[in-house]
Amino acid sequence: MNKNFWRQMVVLVVIVVFFNYLYLVMAPKQQEPATSISYSRFKAELERDNIEQLVFQGQGMSGRFREAVVIEPSGAVVEETGYLNFETVLPPVPDPELLPALERHDVEIEARQEEQPSPWTSALIYILPWLLIIGVWWFILKGMRNRQGPGGGLMGGFSKSGAKLYLQQRSPITFKDVAGLDEVKQELLEIVEYLRNPKKFARIGGKVPRGVLLVGPPGTGKTLVARAVAGEAEVPFFSISASQFIEMFVGVGASRVRDLFNTAKKSAPSIIFIDELDAVGRSRGTGLGGGNDEREQTLNQLLSEMDGFEPHEEVIVMSATNRPDVLDTALLRPGRFDRQVFLGRPDWRAREEILQVHTRRVPLAEDVDLRVIARATPGMCGADLENLVNEAALLAAREDAEQVAMIHFENAKDRVLLGAERKLVLTDQEKRITAFHEAGHALLAKLSPDADPVHKVSIIPRGRALGVTQQLPENDRYHYPRSYLMTRITVSLAGRAAEKATFGEYSTGAEQDLKEASELAEKMVCQWGMSDKVGPLTFDRGEEHPFLGRKLAISKTFSEQMTWIIDQEIEKIVKGAEEQADRLVAGHRKALDRLAEALLEEEVLDGPRIDAILTAAGISLPAEKPIAGDQPAVEG
Repeated sequence: MNKNFWRQMVVLVVIVVFFNYLYLVMAPKQQEPATSISYSRFKAELERDNIEQLVFQGQGMSGRFREAVVIEPSGAVVEETGYLNFETVLPPVPDPELLPALERHDVEIEARQEEQPSPWTSALIYILPWLLIIGVWWFILKGMRNRQGPGGGLMGGFSKSGAKLYLQQRSPITFKDVAGLDEVKQELLEIVEYLRNPKKFARIGGKVPRGVLLVGPPGTGKTLVARAVAGEAEVPFFSISASQFIEMFVGVGASRVRDLFNTAKKSAPSIIFIDELDAVGRSRGTGLGGGNDEREQTLNQLLSEMDGFEPHEEVIVMSATNRPDVLDTALLRPGRFDRQVFLGRPDWRAREEILQVHTRRVPLAEDVDLRVIARATPGMCGADLENLVNEAALLAAREDAEQVAMIHFENAKDRVLLGAERKLVLTDQEKRITAFHEAGHALLAKLSPDADPVHKVSIIPRGRALGVTQQLPENDRYHYPRSYLMTRITVSLAGRAAEKATFGEYSTGAEQDLKEASELAEKMVCQWGMSDKVGPLTFDRGEEHPFLGRKLAISKTFSEQMTWIIDQEIEKIVKGAEEQADRLVAGHRKALDRLAEALLEEEVLDGPRIDAILTAAGISLPAEKPIAGDQPAVEG
């Protein structure tokens, strides 16, 4: 509850106390204490001629004894100093003998009107219920306004945008907390510098981009970069999620956009950050009514505010999305989002910098090498690495360790990539099948010079897999040759080939391997032009729906004959890889058996251990290729 509510409650309490004080001051007070007696006792004292004065007031009587009496609980009268004043009540039955008895004993009689409350008390009694009713109603409205969310309320409050204002002292994150994004920081520093010193750019006719769109996969640091801009910029920073514009009432989204830009213009120069822009920025013309029309009205208002009839010069709009493909083209034209900044997945050098940031407050053991961890986590983004460090710290805390060691990072990496260990009780036959299956993957990965190095082989059930062969690339890849892709398909089918060569039949353990091999072969034929018969052509064989998570049927742009050729080429690639896997497994059966037996005994084999086993089996392994970036520079 806000301060105004407490202030009003204090005022109300003060008024109540003041009226009670006036009532106590104005009320008549008895000079001496009085005792309450029964009507019978009053008649008895009257017969004793001990009543000196009597006052009638309504049904009550009060008076004064001639001689002080003490009324004990037993009812006996003690003739000593006691009460002189008394009070009693007339009975409901009339007593005609009372007045003659009073005159006979020479009692002074006084009649008064029944006491009425003071005007102040009457006013308080009349006003207090209304004050309570109004206070309760106001409190209910306050709660409803809070439950409506940002800018809530019953009437005009809906039009408030609800954007949060961040000043420099309220945002502790700066560009020092953003690692691995040097190019992104450089582009955003230009905007921050313009807001700090606009004359520097205006002197030579330069104009800062009116809008900056941060694009990248989830977890790459788009919102973190925006928070760093809020910490670096010495101007007001308004942050809001795009979903906050949309409401069940028509026109609310557009009014909130107007309110947001009006507020930012009053604080200009300023920055507006809209997170998850695709919530309102999707292409227009796709809806049939209802909420889609409301979203399009909100988008139209946003387009008008960013670059309309009254352009803004000192209000910069930043936004973040991981779906730039669905945004309306009017948003992406120059004059609105002039600059698009792409935040991709970091390479191993950037991952090392990110790990250094996330481990600043984590006590690390001496054996921890962040460069090794960075190389062993290809494809991980900043959020994944933060989760990895947190998992390692949790594992160390679970063991009551004082520092986080390398083994904790290894176990955390397995947990993140492969899943937690499962306590499954497998039969000896199932363990042998799993061991030979994984040994087949590891053997062909070691025999193929184009394959990624084998980091670890395990037959410990993790996640949905009974075993895993983990390969880690020597460096981040951006181009994939056909020989590398064929090697990946061959290694994927090697586990199935090892099962066939050892047990004479296949099992269901190769389901995921077959799926990966088929999808990779389809992309080679339909997207990458790696088929002799199909040639340099691309074909859409079904688009994966971003929400349903499955492929949808689309209109075919190629003939049935081409479909048959594509199927034949995919089958040719997969069967060729299968024949290669069968041939290599059959030619190195002794090494396969030794690897499988070692797995059954040790359950987990790392890369050097696998090399030792294969070398003992008489296999000469191909020399490891040098890692790009580690060679010393050649001075010319």
